[in-house]
Amino acid sequence: MQNWEGVSEFVAVSETNSFTGAAKRLNLSTAQVSRQVGALERRLDTKLFYRTTRKVALTEEGSLYYKHCRQVLDGLDEAERALSSLKNTPQGLLKLTAPVAYGEKYILPIVNDFMQQYPSVEMDVELTNRQVNLIDAGIDLAIRIGKLADSSLMAKRVSQRTNFVCASPEYLKRFGEPHTLSELSQHNCLSGNYDYWRFIDQGRERQVKIKGTLKCNTGHGLRDAVLKGIGIAQLPNYYISQDIEEGTLVPLLTAYQEPNEGVWALYPQNRHLSPKVRLMVDFLEANLP
Repeated sequence: MQNWEGVSEFVAVSETNSFTGAAKRLNLSTAQVSRQVGALERRLDTKLFYRTTRKVALTEEGSLYYKHCRQVLDGLDEAERALSSLKNTPQGLLKLTAPVAYGEKYILPIVNDFMQQYPSVEMDVELTNRQVNLIDAGIDLAIRIGKLADSSLMAKRVSQRTNFVCASPEYLKRFGEPHTLSELSQHNCLSGNYDYWRFIDQGRERQVKIKGTLKCNTGHGLRDAVLKGIGIAQLPNYYISQDIEEGTLVPLLTAYQEPNEGVWALYPQNRHLSPKVRLMVDFLEANLP
């Protein structure tokens, strides 16, 4: 058993770049993690980390040792999952994160349906617009929308969304309708997190800088302002699809509308999908609009 002592702590520090982060992940004290890693280094007679007051980084020897340890731990995890997969009913805790508005409207109802179908599964759902680090937070599955940043995560497309520029009929009666991208400068363009909108112009992606009297980081707030005729906005379909169907909002500049964006299920690539995660991904893909 001595050969295993300190290995889990070493791997956790390697992946979080922090003794404190490793302690939180393993539910241990920072001092205990430090002692175990120190004992491991003495047993191996090898320095595994460069330590400063601000940063912890793997040495060349530590990096090599980490790759082998990670494979061993993954093998143990896979062995346990293989036993678990023999059971017909998925069970245990599944941690999921998703954007707030999309999560409230689509993800949470599907999660609740999933729990009805698989009552042995426990769910821990965090709705946030932050890009949570799945490894550090111990999260099994994340829902992300739009273009994905390069990362070590695996991704599966489970749905799509469309962005619409829209205005109320009352606004259009007062100020007219823009027919080209250059005409946007003549309108009160309400913005979210960015001061530009994205379009496709002659087959190429184009960003158009906009300005207006309202900047708001919530789609619900922008939708309300547009419905009240304050200005025009570019919003995802899940905020305004019903308004467009009912005619209370009018889509604009549809000839320049960018292609549908992906809605993705992301999970760490160094973990094979457990039965419950695989079922959840398939369930999302089958039930998302």
